[in-house]
Amino acid sequence: GVHPGEGTDRCDPSRRAPHGGHNGRMPASHHRESRAVVWARVWFAFVALVIIVSIGIQMALLFTGGADANSGESGVGVDVGVRLFRLFLYFTMDSNVVVMLVCLGLIADPLRTGFWWESLRLNAVLAITVTGVVYNTILAPGINLGGWAQATTVGLHVVSPLAFVGGWLVFGPRRRLPLATVPAAFVLPLLWIGFTFVHGGITGWYPYPFLDVTVLGFVPALVNAAVILTASAGLGLIYRFVGATRPGLLPQGSETATLPGRVAGP
Repeated sequence: GVHPGEGTDRCDPSRRAPHGGHNGRMPASHHRESRAVVWARVWFAFVALVIIVSIGIQMALLFTGGADANSGESGVGVDVGVRLFRLFLYFTMDSNVVVMLVCLGLIADPLRTGFWWESLRLNAVLAITVTGVVYNTILAPGINLGGWAQATTVGLHVVSPLAFVGGWLVFGPRRRLPLATVPAAFVLPLLWIGFTFVHGGITGWYPYPFLDVTVLGFVPALVNAAVILTASAGLGLIYRFVGATRPGLLPQGSETATLPGRVAGP
């Protein structure tokens, strides 16, 4: 005969194996998603490490009279404090710091979402793309570096842009972002441009020759800034389109709530 409770597991959905698998095993799709989360953390940890090490080397060079990887200048006759302040007026440094912070956030939670987080992440993708493209096509031919300064510039101008944008393309998660994320992603670059012109107007020092009002005049320098911003806005729309149409390895949207160990948000 049938003992009490025998055979009821097949009929009672509440007593079936968790996550829809047999014998408590996770479905293959969840295995893939879990592996993607692990690899995403490893990838963005690598990017953050490259940036931290590169900035650390640049700081050591700065305090020992070495070359600035952004300009190739050794800073002869310039106070160390001034060199340190100017170092972080370069868009390269600021964009890499933003990328590093975003990478740390992605290490903590690769599936993080929210309007301002997505705007910050889009800002990081756009800013580091501009850093890589502008430096390697416009600035690099006029800068001669060697030794540790060359290693630093490779880290900040080549490895960081390629690895971070590549990680965004491969892993995602990319969602259909509101159009408002594009202008929101330009808050930090606009603040940087505004401060650059104000600071340069006071001190006469500009971080990049194409923004140097003392050489070009205010209008041409402003036009150069506007051209870069306009191109970046177009790139932002392209990235938004890619995000909406080309999913990455990480799950998107409501899929994240079903991942093992992740609690769905409100």
